[in-house]
Formats: sequence, C-alpha cells, structure tokens
Amino acid sequence: MRRLLLSLLIITAVNLQAQKVAVVLSGGGAKGFSHIGVLKALEENNIPIDYIAGTSMGAIVGGLYASGYSPEEIEKMMTAPEFRKWASGEIDHKYRYYYKRKDKNPSWISMPFEYQKRLKAKLNFNLVPTHVMDFTFMEILAGPSAAAQYNFDSLYIPFRCVATDIESSKAVIFKEGQLSDAVRASMSVPFYFNPIEIDGKLLFDGGMYNNFPVDIAYRDFEPDVIIGSKAASNFAPPEEDDVISQLQNMLMSKTDYNFIPGKGVLIEPDLGQMNITDFSRAEEFIDSGYIHTINKIEIIASLIDRRTDPDVLAEERLDFHNKKPNIAIDRIEINGLNDQQKLYVNNHIRRKKALLTLVDVKQEYYKLIADDKIRSIYPRLYHDTITDFYNLSFDVKKMDKFLVEFGGLLSTGVYNQGYVGFQYNYLNKRAAAYSADFHFGRVYSGAQIGARIDYPANTPYFIEFKYTNNYKDYFKNTTYFIDFQEPSFLVQSENFVTANFGIPLSAQTKLLAGFNIGYLNHEYYQSNNFTSDDISARTSFSFFAPAVIIERDNLNRKQYPTEGYKIKLMMRYVIGEEEFKPGSDLTPNKLFIDRFKKNHYYYLFHLYYDQYFNLYRGSKIGLFAEMVISDKELYNNYTSSMLSAQQFQPFTDSKMTYLQNYRANSYLALGIKNIIPVASNFELRSEFYIYQAYKEIQQNNSTFEAFYSDVFDRQSIMASVSLIYNTPLGPISFSTNYYQRHSSKFTFVASFGYSIFNKAAIR
Repeated sequence: MRRLLLSLLIITAVNLQAQKVAVVLSGGGAKGFSHIGVLKALEENNIPIDYIAGTSMGAIVGGLYASGYSPEEIEKMMTAPEFRKWASGEIDHKYRYYYKRKDKNPSWISMPFEYQKRLKAKLNFNLVPTHVMDFTFMEILAGPSAAAQYNFDSLYIPFRCVATDIESSKAVIFKEGQLSDAVRASMSVPFYFNPIEIDGKLLFDGGMYNNFPVDIAYRDFEPDVIIGSKAASNFAPPEEDDVISQLQNMLMSKTDYNFIPGKGVLIEPDLGQMNITDFSRAEEFIDSGYIHTINKIEIIASLIDRRTDPDVLAEERLDFHNKKPNIAIDRIEINGLNDQQKLYVNNHIRRKKALLTLVDVKQEYYKLIADDKIRSIYPRLYHDTITDFYNLSFDVKKMDKFLVEFGGLLSTGVYNQGYVGFQYNYLNKRAAAYSADFHFGRVYSGAQIGARIDYPANTPYFIEFKYTNNYKDYFKNTTYFIDFQEPSFLVQSENFVTANFGIPLSAQTKLLAGFNIGYLNHEYYQSNNFTSDDISARTSFSFFAPAVIIERDNLNRKQYPTEGYKIKLMMRYVIGEEEFKPGSDLTPNKLFIDRFKKNHYYYLFHLYYDQYFNLYRGSKIGLFAEMVISDKELYNNYTSSMLSAQQFQPFTDSKMTYLQNYRANSYLALGIKNIIPVASNFELRSEFYIYQAYKEIQQNNSTFEAFYSDVFDRQSIMASVSLIYNTPLGPISFSTNYYQRHSSKFTFVASFGYSIFNKAAIR
C-alpha cells in the first residue's frame, strides 16, 4: 500500500512539474498596452509563464518580458515620456544636433530620387521616423540577446515573434538572432514605420499574416495550457468608396482569435477603436487588461495546478540579468558605403578612449542621423565571446543624390504661399549639398541658390555660399485692391550674397562668421495721394555687412514648438550707401526733388530667446525675448526709414503685414506662451507680448522727414489664441490675433503649413 501511494505521489509530482504554460500576445498597436495588465495579474496570482509569443505590440511586450523585465518594470518603461517619443519618432532635445541642420523651410513633403538615364523617385509614406526606436531597441535588448547567446530558447523564458516577408508573402518566425531585430521587424506596421532588412529579406509587421501566433506557440513549445491576450480584431469588410478599408483588407490577413488548441483561456478586454500610435490612454488599457484577467483568474487557476513563488521569480530574473555582459564597445563597423564615404562617417565619430559606452555611441549616432546626406542608420550590437567586448555595426543608407521638396502655406485671406526646393547631395570623404529654393505668393516671393560643404575632423567645420532674392509687396496684403489696377506703394526687394564659415560649439550650438554683400531696393509713395500715372520714389542701399553669430537651437518643431529652446546672438557691422530717387508725386520740399546719397556705418546687435518648460498634465509654458540694438541713422525720409527698420513679427500674418507701429531700429519684446493639450495632436496655444521701441520713428507731416521720438515713449501689446492640430505634413491652425496699435486690431487666420521665408539681408 505504501509503495502504491509513493508511486502515485511521484507520478503526480512529475505531472505537476511537466505542466507548462504559454502566453500569446496579439498585435493591436497602442491597445497592446493591455498585455502589460494581463502579465501583472498573472504574476500577482502566481500563475506560471513558461513561454511567451507575440506579434507587433505583443512582440514588444513579450520580448521585454522574455528579457527578464517584470510587468511593473515594463509598465514603467512603456508609460514613460521617453517611450512616447521613440514611438512618435521625436528625438530628445539633448540629441538634436543643430550644427548639421540646414535652414528651416516650409516644406511638407520631401521626395528623394535618383537619375541614371531615367528618373527613379522614392516615395516614403511612412509617418513615423524610426531612428529613436531603432537605437532604443538595441540599447534595451542587446544585453539579453548576448546573455542568451542569440538563442531565443535561452532567454529568461523562451520567446517567439512573427514578421512578414512581403517578397515571398510568408510569415517569418524568429527563434534566434538579434532580439532587437526580431521585435523591430514584428512591429513595422506598413505606412507607419519603415521595414527592416534581415538576411536580405525586407520584413514588415507580423500582423499582416499572423496577428495572434497561438499556433506557433503550440507547435514550438507544446504547452499544456495557453493563455491568449487579444488586443486587436479583424477589419470590417472593404467598402467600394473607402480606400483605407480596401488597403487594410489587402495588407492584413484574417486571424482566428478564438482558436486556442488544447486547454486555454482567451482574455479579451473591451478597448474600443483608436489610432494605433495614440498612447494617451496607455494606463487605461493596462488597467483594462488587468481587470479582465482578474475576472478570469479562477478559470485560469483551475487549469493550472502549479504556482510560482515571487521570491524565486525575482531571483531568477536577477540571475539572468547578471548573465548580461557589460556593454563596452571595442569596434565600430560601417556597412552600406564605399571606402571614401566610410571615411567621412568614421571621421565624425569621436573616439577619445579605446572602449566606448552606449552613452558615447548614442551621441555619435544622433550626430550622424542629423546629417541630411544620410537617409538612415540601423544599429546592431554583437557580443564577441573571445574578447568579451561588443562590436557595433551601423547599416548606413545614404540619401539619394537628388531631393525635391514641396510645401508652403494655405490660409484665409491673401497669405497663401507656395514652396518648391531642390537639393543635390554629394557624399565622399567630405559632403556637399547644392540647393535651389523658390517661394511664390501674392505678398512674398523669393529665390535662393546655395552650396554647403562639410569637412569632417576632430572639430568639424563647413563653408557655405548663398545667393538670395527676396521680394515683398505690402500693397497686395489686402483684398481691397486688385492686382495691376493701382501701383504698389510699399515694395521691398533684396538681392545679396552670403558667405559663412561655421563650426559646432556643442551639439546644439554653432558659431558662424561671415558676411552678406548686396543691394536693397524700396519703392514707395510719400503719401496716399497718387494715381496710376505716378512714378514711385525709390531708395536703394548697397552694403557690405560682416557678422558673427552664435546660435543654439533644439526646438522640437520648426513652427509652434512645445519643447526645447532657441537662443541666438548676432553682432553685425553694416557699411553701405543710401541713394534716394524721388518719384513723380508732389513733394513739399526740395530735399525730395534731387537725388540724394549718403554713407552709413552702423552696428546691429540681435538677441533672440525662446524656451519651453513643463507645467502639469502635459501643459507647457514658453518664455520669449527679442532685443535689437543699433546705432543706425535715419534715412532720407520717413517711409524709407520705416521700410529699412526691423519689424517685430511673431505671428503668421504679421510676417506678411506692414506693421508701422511695430517697427524700429532698436526695440525690446517680451512674451509668455501657454500650451494646453486638448486631445491627441491638438493643442490650445495662447501668446502675449509687450513691445517697446527704444525710440519710435515718427514723421514730419509737412516735409515727410523722419525723426526720433522720446526714449521709451510708449509700449504696444500683441496677443494671440490658436487651436493647432499637428499633422505629419504640417500644422493646421485657427488663430485670432490682437494688435493694440494697428488699423486692424483683430485678425483671424486659418492656415495649413508653415510661414517660413528666406532670411533677410540685414537682420
């Protein structure tokens, strides 16, 4: 009898020991955060997890769990602001390398192309840049991959994930290799993230063929019990007039989420519909997964006799983390470039010590990403078991030789602008970019041709040359006039050449030394009493203006920023000759009848400051200051003095409006901004400015001469309230602006795009 009982006990113990549990996590984008709640509930109730498999977001959560991270650690990691940045492609302000950035332009889309006997354009419709994501996956998962010796069965718990090979139209199952590659491939959703190439295969999101890899977990692991977590569903049937629904059904195969072979439980939280990259409800989804798992915990517990010990789990996790080799990088390998191009990249990577850390590499990675001659860099870390160091490889894809950009501003009123830009890229042991940009609109038109040559070195530097033409016709900024029926009475044109030498002072700071040389021309009437037969007066100014500029910029957007700061200090000295030619309108003083010439010598100091700070619940506050100081003398008459003065213009419409009471040779403007997030990509933005001229430029009504007012005579206020929606192409804004001292005190502007123009000659 004793022997029989002993045998039964042994058999029971063996059966209990042999009982294995697999967890399968579906895709689902942001809704996949519910998987974290599922894992939390299972661990809290001591339910064992022996294997894990996932697709897309399920691959991310499953890969982190298989790497030895607890559900609490995964939750903390994936709900942090840093996660949202890499999921949106936003580079942290510490790594925005301003030195490499070309001047801002109003482009919406960029289209690279090659020309080798025929035109070959490359359209990139992926909405989210993956530079941050690629480095983050490598950073987090390189250690676990090395600890498992690149075998997914040797991770903290065995792991599988799925990607799609679109060439062969087959699912690819990852069992070994770089864990970061596997996870990155599995979540490469078409039109959101770029696919990656592994072993010559271009791989996309695994959900295209298997969004719930329960069959793979059952086949590879042979578990006794499967717990499935569903955060996705099949798309509705395609509709005749709905292209999106047609694409969804073309790209994504139907998945049977109810199929769980053997014993199993399906956890299916009610998560609703939302954008796959909208992470604003992450905590809510985690809670939903947790609650739905708790609701089924008795059913799950009845299927599984084994239980885990939290202390044992913690010890096992610690043991696995201790297996991870410390990341010390011995060698850097550049792939995808010729020898001369590799030299250019290697010369950019500063190696102050024999072994590099991830912190060192991260700085160099983002420095290279900022180079507009490089399209992308995919990083990988391999552990060398002989040296016990890591080898870092950069798979580099250089930018196509040709680039065309389209953009501008679509708005109510007369502020519409079009933009086309062209660039030719050259990459060898040094890099060059040759560009041509064209702006066209009713108020502003401009053209610029330029070249920039970058020289890599311990202290890199560049030289650039530009020819710029700017033309503003303020007469056309109102719909009360029809073109050509009346002569324009306020026209500014600029033609000048720029030459600059630049070096980086830090990641976000550059120093420029150079000069502008050219010719300015103003056409105007001294009064509004003119006819179409009259000839306008003209003031021209030929000049040479050397300058030293220190500029620091890590703002997160080129318009309507919410993070980072910009500081600019400029000292310019201007040498020039003013020439006045009178028009045919009546003038009361002989001063305006004869031609007039005068030499001018003056300095111009410009300080610009714009910075944003976090408040609460995503709200931001911005502080602004701009100061212009100059000892410039007044021109021959009031109108030419005003046209040549500096204008304070913080709003979209102010950049294309002649604001007489916001112009001076020296002024100070202070501002405060408040940004409140309303919904995903929506924000309410309010701005308030106080403008103070040092001395206002005033007119002698009898002679049309200009004279200065008393010092700090009076202040002016500007304010704006805007609702802004940030799209991948550009911002959509609805703005109400207030100008205290302007004929139209309130303006309303609805716009899409950017109000960004060529730089002025003397600013």
